[in-house]
Amino acid sequence: MPRESRPPCPRGYTYVIRKYARTDGVIPMRKKLTAIGNSLGVVIEKPILDLLDIDRDTELEMTTDGKILILEPVRRGRRKRVAAAAQRVMDSHDETFRKLAK
Repeated sequence: MPRESRPPCPRGYTYVIRKYARTDGVIPMRKKLTAIGNSLGVVIEKPILDLLDIDRDTELEMTTDGKILILEPVRRGRRKRVAAAAQRVMDSHDETFRKLAK
């Protein structure tokens, strides 16, 4: 897109224009790993951090299925709700779980 026809970019943001989308319409962003001591890391740009409400203190959960890597911010409220739901299940089905454990 020619610079003249783009809307003004908010301060601190950068346009990323990609030509080819996957079949699901998602346009992937390619990144290279960066050396951090004896490890490697991925630099996540500020617009993406802002979009996901992530800062340097946000805990990230990393999962993989052997082919893809997923980084997901851990939301404390969600973790508490899941723990409370698990406790309710354990409390209401305690006898059944004890029978199954035998």
